[in-house]
Amino acid sequence: MAFITLTGFFIMTRMMKLSSLLMFVVLCCTITYAAEGPRKKARRKQQDSTALAVDTVTVKDIEVIGDRTTVFSVSRPEDVSDGAIYASKKAERIRLSELTINTATNNARQAFSTIAGLNIWESDGGGQQLGIGGRGLSPNRTSNFTTRQNGYDIAADPLGYPESYYTPPLDAVDRIDIVRGAGSLRYGTQFGGMINFVMRKPTAFDPLAARVRVSGGSFGFASLYTEVSGTMGDIGYLALYQGRRNDGWRPSSGFVSHTAYASVVVTPFPSLRLIVDYTHMSSTTQQPGGLTDRLFNSHPDTSLRSRNWFSVDWNLASVNAEWFIDEGLLFQSLTSVNVSGRSALGNLDRINVADRGQDRTLIDGRFTNLTNETTLQADFTAFGSSSSTALFGVRLFSGRTRQRQGDGTNGSDADFTFRNPDSVEGSDYTFPNSNIAVFAESVIRLGGGFSVVPGIRAEYIRTASDGYYRQRLRDLAGNVVVDSTISETRSRERSFVIAGLGLTYQLDTLIDLYGNVSQNYRSITFSDLRIDNPNLVIDQNIGDERGYTVDLGIRGRLGTYVAFDASVFYLRYDSRIGEILKADAPPLYLPYRYRTNVSDAWTGGIEFVADVHLDEVLSFPSTWPHAHFIINGSLLDGRYDGTGDASVRGRKVEFVPPYTFRSGITAHTDNVKFSCLWSFVGAHYTDATNATYTASAITGEIPAYSVLDATISWSIDRYTVELSCNNILDSRYFTRRAESYPGPGIIPADARSFTLTVQAAF
Repeated sequence: MAFITLTGFFIMTRMMKLSSLLMFVVLCCTITYAAEGPRKKARRKQQDSTALAVDTVTVKDIEVIGDRTTVFSVSRPEDVSDGAIYASKKAERIRLSELTINTATNNARQAFSTIAGLNIWESDGGGQQLGIGGRGLSPNRTSNFTTRQNGYDIAADPLGYPESYYTPPLDAVDRIDIVRGAGSLRYGTQFGGMINFVMRKPTAFDPLAARVRVSGGSFGFASLYTEVSGTMGDIGYLALYQGRRNDGWRPSSGFVSHTAYASVVVTPFPSLRLIVDYTHMSSTTQQPGGLTDRLFNSHPDTSLRSRNWFSVDWNLASVNAEWFIDEGLLFQSLTSVNVSGRSALGNLDRINVADRGQDRTLIDGRFTNLTNETTLQADFTAFGSSSSTALFGVRLFSGRTRQRQGDGTNGSDADFTFRNPDSVEGSDYTFPNSNIAVFAESVIRLGGGFSVVPGIRAEYIRTASDGYYRQRLRDLAGNVVVDSTISETRSRERSFVIAGLGLTYQLDTLIDLYGNVSQNYRSITFSDLRIDNPNLVIDQNIGDERGYTVDLGIRGRLGTYVAFDASVFYLRYDSRIGEILKADAPPLYLPYRYRTNVSDAWTGGIEFVADVHLDEVLSFPSTWPHAHFIINGSLLDGRYDGTGDASVRGRKVEFVPPYTFRSGITAHTDNVKFSCLWSFVGAHYTDATNATYTASAITGEIPAYSVLDATISWSIDRYTVELSCNNILDSRYFTRRAESYPGPGIIPADARSFTLTVQAAF
């Protein structure tokens, strides 16, 4: 406890203004709670049991809850749940059924509106690929989080290529669980933590139920979602399909995607449950390329590339066995397979260089992964009558990736074939990858409201590469004068142990203090080993990252008035991987990004979220709509302070907006729901040198921006009509500067758009 307190004091001394705000929030919560008075105790006791029930219900239980007036959007997983320990961790839960948002377009800004401190990239108008970062971590395809669906990995390669090219359709998602940095002990060593999309479950009360959603909107957007599910005896099933297409706001920015998912749940014995599921997603997206700063400011709806395409083919399958051996003893074994691929085709030259119709660059990746995670969760008694829990687990992973880069065709269509498939012009590598991890955690309840949560994880990682790359030099006329092939075979093994410790103190049945410190580790990726990109150069001596995360916070509920979570954090990097701006050789001195272990660095700040039940606080008449006010925000800072590159010492860490706020109002009656969300993100940098402008636009500042969204839905019997407006004020802004696809350059966010959805449930 002393270590946690000293660490928190260290953070506060660095950021006095930020900590003052946190103390103000905590003080207000305490005063409000104390003012509630003895006359509310009986009511609170009744509410406590209701809140506990809401925390632990499944989808089928939510269907029979009639009173939604005390359901908060701000919630978290139970301390122990589904083979994981969440006690003392910064853990959050999003229930999609409790949000009134635009799910047809996979709008991440709305879906994650109750999670503080997230930096969300908007790379396309349909939410094709999720881009979420936080605490100074790059949002690029959510690669700094362990991204999962139903508990298993969905990224291309969790260690060597942790980018997520598949995003579960929000129409099909029941809830989203997020665990910050301390999640590394259970889910893997990413600094960001873990995001888990839990898909909808089979309907429990009918042998056959169906749901159909048809959506249409601006810029040619159309979506069809169909779902059937049911339970017959000991077998439950669910199958769904979603097809979407869009022309896009900018020219050459359309897409077509298809997603199918099926799940079967078999309960042969009361103590045994088997779950089998399969996911397929395919998409083809035209990418309009990026813009320069000048062009964005004058014509943000312009496209400078008409021949760039992106294709994804994703296949996931899993088998999960849950065996309740005895009361308080749960055995789980989850095996998953990922056989997938993606192809990127187009002109990768700087965006301020015209596309003259030459051969396009084709980057093709094929991924084959097999993973098993087995856990044993056991309850035990310690320190008197307190019930504690221990969790033991092992993870086995084997993956193989083939990555090729070479010349494609010189046409304009989506032709993902190499001009010379037997000898590609760029590189051809195979990356075998294996990982064994053993982990253990426990929540030990000491009595008096105190709990201690120790954890440890031992990792063995082996990465290798086998292939070749070609060096080609051209004269001023564009003719190849040097063409050499260089073969490479590399292998690297590392073993290490990371540990963590958490503490909680329960102030009340609804409020607790929590804190944790956890080590983190992140291995270099395949892209850090070899990539041919005129906008990006990789340091050949780049190495893994190490560090740790500290969280201190208070969370809970003040009766039926407010649900909240306010915390401070400190994240430490050793040899942080980042990008600095460099200039090419004379006479052109063209700018490019150089990716390397830049320096040691830290980020820290405050994250807070509150859901205010306006009915209770303002004593609305019973005839008025039930209403909530939601606000979340973060105040952050981050600096390079190591002895690495002198040009970045003391500079700000990239991807750290000094402030991020999202607030909104939700209201509902028996059959009408409404939500309005305002988002504001402060200006921040995209590289470690804190460059504000470059001619190629691959590096520079992300200006501050704000955006307003609203959704309204109306239900009668089994039918629902929803109308959404994204970017109501038609703001012109961008969240990303890309050095590669979908750029390079500035990627503008979409203009104002409308979506109309009609749903029928049977």
